[in-house]
Amino acid sequence: MSPSRRLDPLLRRAQDREDEVAKALAERQQALDMHQSRLSELRQYAEEYANAQLATTSAAQLLNRRAFLDRLDNAVEAQSKTVDSNQERVEAERARLLLASRDKAVLEQLAASYRAQEKQVADRRDQREMDDIGARRARLKKTEGEGESQ
Repeated sequence: MSPSRRLDPLLRRAQDREDEVAKALAERQQALDMHQSRLSELRQYAEEYANAQLATTSAAQLLNRRAFLDRLDNAVEAQSKTVDSNQERVEAERARLLLASRDKAVLEQLAASYRAQEKQVADRRDQREMDDIGARRARLKKTEGEGESQ
């Protein structure tokens, strides 16, 4: 089996690995997008609630409103941490994809180099065969020419 053919299973595995990592990256990106959307909605709701003009007159209502705003702030902060965490995961997957792509590219270059070497060897072999055929024909013509002159 030629060296370039021996690399085929490795190339398939590298492609599978790259596909697998790309899929994981897409899933992480989708999760990040979802968490960013939730954060945006939560911030918008907190801002709207904070800016709402309510006719609150009692201290209890004001305390309840402040407590709810505090819970909203805590939720926004927690969601921000979730977004940051998911962003780190996306970046990690992106780095893994880059490495997988590089590994595959190296194997593809190696296989291409082997194929070029194999082609060069085959071309040389074919040229030698053509040269041998030409030399045999020349000898045959020479021996035929010498046989006719006698």
